Amino acid sequence: MCGIVGYIGGDQAAPVLLSGLEKLEYRGYDSAGVAVYDGTSLKVVKAKGRLKVLSDLIDGGKKTPGTIGIGHTRWATHGAPSDINSHPQVSDSGRFAVVHNGIIENYMALKEMLVRKGKTFVSETDTEVVAQLLEYYYQGDILDAMIRVLQKVEGSYALGVISQDNPDELVAVRKDSPLIVGLGEGENYIASDVPAILNKTRDIYRLNDREIVVLRRDSVKIYNMDKELVSKEVCHIDWDVSAAEKGGYEHFMAKEIMEQPKVLRDTISPRLKDGKIVLDSISLTAEDLKSFSKICIVACGSAYHVGVVAKYVFEKVMRIPVDVDLASEFRYRDPMVDKSTLVLVISQSGETADTLAALREAKRRGARTLSIVNVVGSSIANESDDVIYTWAGPEIAVATTKAYSAQLAVVYLLAIYMGQLNGKLDSQQVASYIAALEKLPEQVEEVLQDKENVQYLASLFFNARDVFFIGRNLDYAMSLEGSLKLKEISYIHSDAYAAGELKHGTISLIENGTLVIALATQNPLFDKMMSNVKEVKARGAIVLGMAVQGNTQIENFADHVIYIPETCDIMLPSLAVIPLQLFSYYVSSMKGCDIDKPRNLAKSVTVE
Repeated sequence: MCGIVGYIGGDQAAPVLLSGLEKLEYRGYDSAGVAVYDGTSLKVVKAKGRLKVLSDLIDGGKKTPGTIGIGHTRWATHGAPSDINSHPQVSDSGRFAVVHNGIIENYMALKEMLVRKGKTFVSETDTEVVAQLLEYYYQGDILDAMIRVLQKVEGSYALGVISQDNPDELVAVRKDSPLIVGLGEGENYIASDVPAILNKTRDIYRLNDREIVVLRRDSVKIYNMDKELVSKEVCHIDWDVSAAEKGGYEHFMAKEIMEQPKVLRDTISPRLKDGKIVLDSISLTAEDLKSFSKICIVACGSAYHVGVVAKYVFEKVMRIPVDVDLASEFRYRDPMVDKSTLVLVISQSGETADTLAALREAKRRGARTLSIVNVVGSSIANESDDVIYTWAGPEIAVATTKAYSAQLAVVYLLAIYMGQLNGKLDSQQVASYIAALEKLPEQVEEVLQDKENVQYLASLFFNARDVFFIGRNLDYAMSLEGSLKLKEISYIHSDAYAAGELKHGTISLIENGTLVIALATQNPLFDKMMSNVKEVKARGAIVLGMAVQGNTQIENFADHVIYIPETCDIMLPSLAVIPLQLFSYYVSSMKGCDIDKPRNLAKSVTVE
């Protein structure tokens, strides 16, 4: 969600902050601001709207001199988007400036206490409480003041702080919200994500919860809550800088859709050795698998849709019951998980707040945890018993594409691996599945070559008011993701339904000209799907169907058809999702939408 950048060094800070914030625009925001120490006091400039508004106000940073500063792009939680509610927030006297990602849950009680002590508040934000508390507790040592503040606040946070009383120090801390430290020569940085500083340094520290970092130009010191120094290993980022840039594409989403064959190769190939799946990074044994009575999958958004696919795949391949939970609901249903449950956690960022909370709840109840994440060293990865990384590289567009495909690939790898381990798959079945896995990247390339046909179909329907996606079994799981992609970037009302549920109410919404996208890639269910297609056609729907190559029967029922290559049934979702991504992209492009930064959405949801 919100973006944080901080800098201390020999260069002018404001241009560095603006450049870093620009790299974080994909996270979603509604306002931006910077605070810079100019040699005598803190200068704070904030503006509602896009980062360009702020940049114009300070002439690209030229009007805000100083070599230490913090910057922020805000996604509103407490208080409407406005200049006043934008970050940085400052203390009553203006001596402390704070940027904050996350939510301070007990801010109202703290605010009431501070008001009684004579503090005056100007914003509606929870963040202003942190700035006021810092000033209230400050007695000459900013580290001591920060520790006192952390002992008082409850919730999630990544904080960056500068003070005119400490003009040579930038202080930061995190809890349940990502924050990294960038290491330079005579300069150092903080950021909420790597792309913000990738053009400045590739060496970083990843902070753990409640670790406080004090940055000077020539030093970085990390402390725990007992004010003891913490030793850290430097993490070297080996992404090519171009991985976080558009590379000639009009949008990051287009680039990331086209990167999927490479992502699949990077995810699959290193785990295939001598005709076997090798997952050295996890410690699950055959005995462990025998002890599990069920698998419980928890995730949010598109990762949840991967979980729905995984339910069908795991139950088919491993013959074990699987529950799929929205992470935001998991804790609140008193979940029946214990040491006999394997809880699979899926998150692109590894920092998703609801998913992290669900992981902790599962561990509290004694469950074994395994996570699928993209970010090495993220909170979910660190706190899971086992982790499998997707290696999808940086994904910038808010609407996930390549990370989703990489997660699906890991699901197949994991299902085959565990199916073999628990004896449910014989060597011939394993060999067949592995052959299909190896062919998958090439088949995705084949589907992408049909993008002009999808673009044409998008041109027919980009003015649609309502779109319904229907499917059965794995096609229903894909309908969920296809519908989400369309609604989140095109703003067209869209819903997905299990096709058999149409007659239980939804069919009343079908009228002349309604677009229904019918997925029919599961051949054993094809005839039943065509019955559903006939039902909506009889009510005036226009049907865009999807089927496996060679199954031309669908042309007798659907108005338009997209074909995908044939593969084993459990891996068809990896091919079916590509045209759905492309369709959403082209529809949104034709509507003139802000594809990479859809309204009201954020890339990494770090608040509940």
